[in-house]
Amino acid sequence: MFFRHSITTAFLIAFLMTFFSMFDVPVFWPILLFYWLVLFIMTMRRQIAHMIKYKYIPFSIGKQKYGGKKFSASSSGSRGD
Repeated sequence: MFFRHSITTAFLIAFLMTFFSMFDVPVFWPILLFYWLVLFIMTMRRQIAHMIKYKYIPFSIGKQKYGGKKFSASSSGSRGD
């Protein structure tokens, strides 16, 4: 209950601040790009470490191929119609 109240209050305050120009802070776009890249790299590093810990290898060289069942010309699905 407390979390829902806090998140609703924060959203309403942030929404109301968008209507006033004194809260309009100019941001240099390369800083935002750098910030996004840092967050992305940190998140993916943690995610990949988690996958390796549980024996899921996220990257492999080449695509693994399986033999599978080979179909011949006589068993191509024709029923002799």
